[in-house]
Amino acid sequence: QVQLVESGGGLVQAGGSLRLSCAASGRTFSSYAMGWFRQAPGKEREFVAAINWGGFSKLYADSVKGRFIVSRDNNKNTVYLQMVSLKSEDTAVYYCAADRFPDVRSRRADEYDYWGQGTQVTVSS
Repeated sequence: QVQLVESGGGLVQAGGSLRLSCAASGRTFSSYAMGWFRQAPGKEREFVAAINWGGFSKLYADSVKGRFIVSRDNNKNTVYLQMVSLKSEDTAVYYCAADRFPDVRSRRADEYDYWGQGTQVTVSS
């Protein structure tokens, strides 16, 4: 079992930046691919970014490419999502998720095995 706890959300003005963190429990973190998803009110959960077990393979949604960077520190059992040039449409609850498969293989939420509780990001225009 892996437990995930997100932090770093908050209220920011459009054009601002935030860095989300996701701390994982368990000794198997470094063997899992990790993903970030988000869900805005009234919308389905959508893929944001993913990173493979070693951090050298990454995948981004087109809507965040060039603005968001996903990274991980396996020594700290933590994955990050650095967000810059935030837009009002980035407002959502952001979730991190763990895939027991080590490589990035999917943008589908149902491919991920463990989920955090989410952290709210609100971008004011």
